[in-house]
Amino acid sequence: MKFSLLSLMAVLLLVGCQKKESDKNLHITGHVKGLMKGTLYIQKIVDTSLVAIDTIKIDGNSEFSSDFDIDSPQMFYLFLDRGVTNSLDNNLPFFVEPGNIRIETELDRFLSGAKITGSKNNEKFEEFKKVKSRFTDQNLELMEQKLNAYRFNNNAKLIDSLERMQDANLKRLYLYTTNFAINNKDLEVAPYLALAEIPNIHLKYLDTIQKSMTPKVAKSFYGKKLIEFYKERQSAEQKQP
Repeated sequence: MKFSLLSLMAVLLLVGCQKKESDKNLHITGHVKGLMKGTLYIQKIVDTSLVAIDTIKIDGNSEFSSDFDIDSPQMFYLFLDRGVTNSLDNNLPFFVEPGNIRIETELDRFLSGAKITGSKNNEKFEEFKKVKSRFTDQNLELMEQKLNAYRFNNNAKLIDSLERMQDANLKRLYLYTTNFAINNKDLEVAPYLALAEIPNIHLKYLDTIQKSMTPKVAKSFYGKKLIEFYKERQSAEQKQP
């Protein structure tokens, strides 16, 4: 009888633990290769500030896990506190959605070495970032050429030409972002990119993006934010003389 009672308690405890795990709809696991001691923070933006929603102490075992309830796919950040610097290189953005998400990265290449699986939105976010980096690199090259033009000969004609090239590069980036959002209208990353990357684009492009969203995306966290932001900008521009 004693053995049966203990067995029953063990089964009930196991069931209770399983039920507890199932209460959360987002399960994040990860590994930071080379990290033996430190602190990881999982963060998200609340209003306009990054807020830690979980703190994970690493002491010998660089595996970590964290569970959340989320109403809608959204952007999270994995911040590594090295105890030395709060560089942006220590903050890894990743798009979460309900399900199981895995983060594999390295201490020495926390951003560049990161591989994230389990999120369709994050796959598209990474795809966007790769193309955006090419626009960014081109803009940096043009900026360097413009600085040299100022420094060495103050060539006004060359400077004007370089500035026009910068403007054209920015316009191409904005159009690429718009098309990317429209082509991914069934994912929550679409309104996120509109809000985060091109909030000051011509209103007609924001209108096109918001109208292209599927009903599910329009009801999401970023979908609602985009619709609200569009209405605010529309109202403000209508009041302008």
